[in-house]
Amino acid sequence: MKIDINNLVSISEANQNFSKVARMVDERGAAIILKNNAPRYVLIEYSQLTKVETAKDEEVHEVARKILSKHMKAFEELAK
Repeated sequence: MKIDINNLVSISEANQNFSKVARMVDERGAAIILKNNAPRYVLIEYSQLTKVETAKDEEVHEVARKILSKHMKAFEELAK
């Protein structure tokens, strides 16, 4: 993620004037909140948040089983 220096806000300023930070997000797409002069938090619009899902082991095994069974002949020929 590229950080625009115009989007930086100290944590104390964000705490004292959250509406200003929210306007910044509306106008610029994101706000980077600094804690101890280092980027610590990113504030974005909820609609920009992409849901990250991690597949459970059982789901991975099921997909692998389906792929293997679909292409079993090819795997058997490779094993010869």
